[in-house]
Amino acid sequence: MTARFTQTFVAEPQHIDVLGHVNNAVWVQWMEQIATAHWEAVAPPEHVEAYVWVVARHEIDYKGNIALGESVTAETFIPEGPSGARFDRRVDFFDRAGRLVVSARTTWAMIDRATGRLMRVPPEVAAPFTG
Repeated sequence: MTARFTQTFVAEPQHIDVLGHVNNAVWVQWMEQIATAHWEAVAPPEHVEAYVWVVARHEIDYKGNIALGESVTAETFIPEGPSGARFDRRVDFFDRAGRLVVSARTTWAMIDRATGRLMRVPPEVAAPFTG
């Protein structure tokens, strides 16, 4: 079973584009915010201190949107174990009615803070996220 993590986001004036809904760049910021919050909430402090994650790729499907003052609940999880230094993460955003409005898959790469280099994701780093 995969460990899931949720967070709620509310569309504020600075998030709204000329079409009156949340700008695509904001969805990406929210994806990064929930990924970071999940990492910091679940990873042991020594892992948070030793490693940092960087985005290698985003794949996003926009199925809907929200307007000013509306909220979404984001759910993130790791669909499968790591591949070398890379780890895929899913983030799905649901509106108040429970409809999926944005779905994303992001590939993250792990960097050793001490060396600044990519490194393979050790099993003990993956374990809390893959169940």
